[in-house]
Amino acid sequence: SGYSDIRNLVPFNGTREPGGGTVSRDESVDSAVVTTVDGDVQGCVVDGVSIFRGIPYGASTSGANRFRAPQSPEPWSGVRECRRYGESAPQAKGWLAEGGFEGNRPQIGEDCLVVNVWTPRPDGGRRPVLVWLHGGGFEAGTGSMMLYDGTNVVRRGDVVVVTLNHRLGVMGHLHLADLAGDDFAGSANAGFLDIVAALRWVRANIAAFGGDPGNVTIYGQSGGGRKVSLATAAPAAEGLFRRGIVQSGSQLRLTSRERADELARRLLDRLEIPHADVRRLQQLPMVDVLRAARAVRRRYAPTIDGVVFDRHPWEPDAPASAFDVPMMIGTCRTELSSQIGLVDPTSFDITDDGLVDRLSPFMERGDVDEAIRLARVASPDASAAEVFFTVTTQLTYWRDSVVQTERKAAQAAGGGAPVWSYRVMWRTPIEGGRRITPHSTDLPFVFDNVEIAGHMVGAETDETARMTEAMCESWLAFARTGDPNNAAVPVWRPYDLGTRTVMHFDVPCAAVDDPDAETRELIDRYPTQQLGRFLGG
Repeated sequence: SGYSDIRNLVPFNGTREPGGGTVSRDESVDSAVVTTVDGDVQGCVVDGVSIFRGIPYGASTSGANRFRAPQSPEPWSGVRECRRYGESAPQAKGWLAEGGFEGNRPQIGEDCLVVNVWTPRPDGGRRPVLVWLHGGGFEAGTGSMMLYDGTNVVRRGDVVVVTLNHRLGVMGHLHLADLAGDDFAGSANAGFLDIVAALRWVRANIAAFGGDPGNVTIYGQSGGGRKVSLATAAPAAEGLFRRGIVQSGSQLRLTSRERADELARRLLDRLEIPHADVRRLQQLPMVDVLRAARAVRRRYAPTIDGVVFDRHPWEPDAPASAFDVPMMIGTCRTELSSQIGLVDPTSFDITDDGLVDRLSPFMERGDVDEAIRLARVASPDASAAEVFFTVTTQLTYWRDSVVQTERKAAQAAGGGAPVWSYRVMWRTPIEGGRRITPHSTDLPFVFDNVEIAGHMVGAETDETARMTEAMCESWLAFARTGDPNNAAVPVWRPYDLGTRTVMHFDVPCAAVDDPDAETRELIDRYPTQQLGRFLGG
């Protein structure tokens, strides 16, 4: 990938609203005891929702299990208390790893294969199930993020929500098969195989929590959208879910096997471990492996290893495994006002005089003037900074999103399941509106958690309520039936290569046919940024 989505959320301070107190909910009521295939679990009841946190779906990934496919957890006797989040996957410490909590932060460790479940009641309800794959690229994040709390979605939609943790970075994507043989087959995609194991856990257990194992929707934002993209293309995940939603994370390509082998050798060299003694990696302290990986300064990510993946997931076309999977795919209008804006705050001070020079590294000089013109046709009052973030987003997130949507639409034209396209257009009022519609703007609305996201979307207003109604209800409708249409949005047709209908989530929402057609045609000449062309490779 040519850009970083580790910064997929602005830091969450754990408050209900700007200046408010920390989140405090009464968790003193015990939930019913639920029997899983591994043992009995008990959580708590909050606002009428039963919550189970930190349920193991796999064994610890330390020691002999490190860099290996996930193993089943040890069954337990008695009732396991599942009130607290389990460990987050090994990664650099920080708010992405710790979930945004001010206190009681989840720990970081290798016993991280856990799921969290929110349900109206653990009964025989056979409700739609939404399984959330967290953001943070393939390097960071946790399903225990406060913003991902499923309480409000469950109360609104009478559904079951599941979040999960899985291995990341070097622990989840270190390709050792070429160095150590078949014992480490699939190690380059161990973190993704964790997700597959979690989906198998859902299939085996979710009925006991009131969910329908035959009606599972996977969804995710940023790195989570990338994981959804992979799951729709992976034979190992086929049949484990029914629908997929990709939010700002269209993953078209994977790391080559040769590149992954090179990164593994660099890591061993950094640790001064002979290549023939690769198994020593399983005995080293976790922190030593993480520090060495950071020193290598390269990304460890899903790989075409010939075991889990034998081709790029969405290139040159839609994968056969996605044929019967309805999908929703979309982005936010100015994704990069988050990433570039955080890395280079001077981007917000760009003037018209400097705009051409700032855009020239991203596209051919002869196309810059036209891209600027088209951006201003769409938004006549846009500042130079807004034009900059608009165009750079079009060349990266939006470009890849359109490619994935087009390929899914081509598959639909041949009898496959449909795809719906959307773009979040609503402008956040934070910082005087200068961030426009940055990466992650969708999250508070999809999770109906505006009350704890004032730092992202401002205070609760009629506008945020209408955005929540439109987005959350669309996601719920899709999870129920595979069609996002509902009373909160205009008629929303599936995307096809003729009309190219896109839902613009704004106040009010609008279904628009082929918006920004000239811009789409302009950037269609550019390759995916996942080839490393843009933003420093």
